Amino acid sequence: MSNAVGEIELQILWNRLLSVVEEQAQTLVRTAFSTAAREAGDISAGVFDMRGRMLAQAVTGTPGHINSMARSVVHFLDAFPAATLKDGDILITNDPWKGTGHLFDLTVVTPIFLDGTPVALFACTTHVVDIGGLGVSADGRQIYHEGLYIPLMYLARQGTMNEDLLGMVRANVREPVQVVGDIYALVACNETGGRRLVEMMREFRLADLDHLGEEIISRSRRAMADAISKLPQGSWSASMTIDGYEAPVTLAATLTIAGDRILVDYTGTSGLSRYAINCPLCYTEAYTSFGVKAAIAPWIPNNTGTLDAVVVTAPENTIVNAPHPAAVYARSIMGHMMPDVVYGCLDQALPDTVPAEGTSSLWNLSLLAGHGLTGTEGSATRAFNVTTFHSGGAGARPRQDGLSATPFPSGVRNVPVEITEAITPLVVWRKEYRKGSGGAGRHRGGLGQRMEIANRDEAAFGIQARFERGVYPARGRSGGGAGALGRLSLGTGSDLKTKGLQVIPAGDRLVVEMPGGGGYGDPFARDPLLVARDVRYGLIDAQQAEADYGVVLTATGEPDPAATAQRRAAR
Repeated sequence: MSNAVGEIELQILWNRLLSVVEEQAQTLVRTAFSTAAREAGDISAGVFDMRGRMLAQAVTGTPGHINSMARSVVHFLDAFPAATLKDGDILITNDPWKGTGHLFDLTVVTPIFLDGTPVALFACTTHVVDIGGLGVSADGRQIYHEGLYIPLMYLARQGTMNEDLLGMVRANVREPVQVVGDIYALVACNETGGRRLVEMMREFRLADLDHLGEEIISRSRRAMADAISKLPQGSWSASMTIDGYEAPVTLAATLTIAGDRILVDYTGTSGLSRYAINCPLCYTEAYTSFGVKAAIAPWIPNNTGTLDAVVVTAPENTIVNAPHPAAVYARSIMGHMMPDVVYGCLDQALPDTVPAEGTSSLWNLSLLAGHGLTGTEGSATRAFNVTTFHSGGAGARPRQDGLSATPFPSGVRNVPVEITEAITPLVVWRKEYRKGSGGAGRHRGGLGQRMEIANRDEAAFGIQARFERGVYPARGRSGGGAGALGRLSLGTGSDLKTKGLQVIPAGDRLVVEMPGGGGYGDPFARDPLLVARDVRYGLIDAQQAEADYGVVLTATGEPDPAATAQRRAAR
């Protein structure tokens, strides 16, 4: 068999490799037990060469999982050198500093053999519903509070599953069927990818992936170098303040474009939190790299060659470079804000390129009930534990409105309310756009959502809140207005905190008002017809149209040209 390939064959093999990893990912989605993977697509999947370099990733998945998993395979090879691996071996970890940032993400790596020789590694990750400890809580003070810590280890040896490990998992989690089911889904995911890869290699008579992998990585690296070389050279700094837990958090970055690399340094960022909102550097790096690439070269394939073009540094013991044993469960709060900070820098270097700030951190509803958590009724309380994925509005873009109820940068899907209602006693009484929550601008920020949730059992239930933009809103850009703040409350009117375990009393409702994204550009420069359309669609009201946009509407809902011109001139 030959390793050399021509230009046309190279393109065919690349496209085939993409189909392999996408089928790998879809296997995980189709076989997973938890809603995080099945409904939200909170996963990652990819193929690696025997040096641990990611060659291709599935489109299905999140940047935080994909880009941190891309670096994690090297840790597995350090612990288990390629020469020691056998056909049928499977490796696993949820080490936050060697995986994807917190204990709830399981990463599984499987070596693939062709005629007895290891030729590739497949890796995949998913967020499981529970891993023990405090559960889906930002209240932990150390990693030891947060659940079962699985070091780099064998999940299977030569095809025999590690039943001791699976027994430990079952004994430590609240949802053993779901979690162990997801572990087997991860195994199936890599098996599917490996089987398809071997079929491809036999069809094209490839003995290994060395030449193909080198071409993929080197071409991607050259493409990134070319894109970066066309940018202005220099350094720019930006910062933002977000809610934090016990105190507000400052996220500060300096972005330097130097030759064929982009350097991002987080010196000036706040120190560690006492709570579980700290972020390991691997997760900071993942979302920083994604933010940079999405802005400057989204068309280039994402692999090791691409990721090597962005160098991320942060002082240790800051909230974006938390060392062991810091609590890190809610690390996504910080990680999802990284693109907004990066874009604050890039906006100075590349005006009219990046969006305004958005909700960014997800407003996932982790809802639960059970003895000791929401009451003392014991077996009289129907216990459940579910996370349903939702989001506020995204920031407006230089030439378009922001997307409403859309997660950026994570990209996970919202979970249909019917799924949550089918597997728990919860009922979602209301789910709608939150009128007026998008920041005003020439391009309007995306709207958040309003949801109202109750327990059909007429029993108390709880929410593990870990939300941002409740105190500091998403800022507009280039004169755009800020998005609306998020808010948690009871149906009876009392406010709830945006972090920590909150209990909703029996018979009451949880009201969730998600933040809006920032606007872009002068609101008085927005086309009056678009403002009138927003009023007609129920996205804003007539009072906001006049106050924020200077657009006066007639009784029929059309812009009044004379009154609008007068109102805008009077500003």
